[in-house]
Amino acid sequence: MDSAPPPPKLLTRLREHLRTRHYSIRTEEAYVDWARRFILFHDKRHPQEMGAAEVEEFLTHLAVNRQVSSSTQNQAKAALLYLYKQLLQVDLPWLDEVVQAKRPRRLPVVLTQAEVREMLAHMEGTPGLVCHLLYGTGMRVLEGLRLRVKDIEFERREIVVREGKGNKDRITVLPENLIAPLKLQLQRVREWHEKDVLAGLGRVYLPHALAVKYPEADRSWPWQWVFPSPVRSQDPRPDTRMGELLERRHHVQPNSIQRAVRDAARRAGITKPVSPHVLRHSFATHLLQAGYDIRTVQELLGHADVSTTMIYTHVLNKGGRGILSPLDAL
Repeated sequence: MDSAPPPPKLLTRLREHLRTRHYSIRTEEAYVDWARRFILFHDKRHPQEMGAAEVEEFLTHLAVNRQVSSSTQNQAKAALLYLYKQLLQVDLPWLDEVVQAKRPRRLPVVLTQAEVREMLAHMEGTPGLVCHLLYGTGMRVLEGLRLRVKDIEFERREIVVREGKGNKDRITVLPENLIAPLKLQLQRVREWHEKDVLAGLGRVYLPHALAVKYPEADRSWPWQWVFPSPVRSQDPRPDTRMGELLERRHHVQPNSIQRAVRDAARRAGITKPVSPHVLRHSFATHLLQAGYDIRTVQELLGHADVSTTMIYTHVLNKGGRGILSPLDAL
């Protein structure tokens, strides 16, 4: 008689637990990685054998010895909280008492309009179009890269941002200057997609169980990425219908956009630390400079609280209070 198969390892169980609850692939990778680091830090002891002292020791090690940022330490704490509370079903009120690092209040890096113009002039191809879109709409880099064909409304000049931060949808503006470049991009992408379909491929990742509810939706044109990768790759998550790994076109990776932005900023002679997210900060600041209402900017950015949007008033040319320095009056 065959013996029963061994139970799945802890990290495999954690990964499957996260997937059944529809956590994003980035959250899944981060939580599994923090659980692995926690276990290795304590000489591969099982988390059920450990408690508050070991968790606090690990978080203290991150803050004191590794000198990680407060957001990194808080992410590690969230991962361990999920591991114990959700997966291991361990009631751990002690973890709620572990000190959570406070995020320092930092002013965002903002480019002037001249700097944005100069940097974008040094960009071309897909990275250039993506960055024009980020500055023109205020989207985060992943929101732009995860844009699907059906979410661009050319006639209404708006873009629907699906499952943004906090899993919220919102509507932002479609710049007039991007209508022609985006239509050209979609024409090129459609040619790729039609070739993939003829080759028996062309399926794109659909969120949650939509692929089961609409069996052919993942191959249809409206669901395709606006910025697909030029090469196909194997999806790390098995298909929800067949349970097998599929070869798909993923969207363009964020690190390729980040590299392009750094290179363009260097060639433009910009000395500020520049990333794709800086374009979002610049979008908000320049709208406020142009006299748009802060509530409008809040809606376009998708901020839950207007206090988050208020930070951009502190980086306007005239300062947050519009004062004139006494030095300028001499």
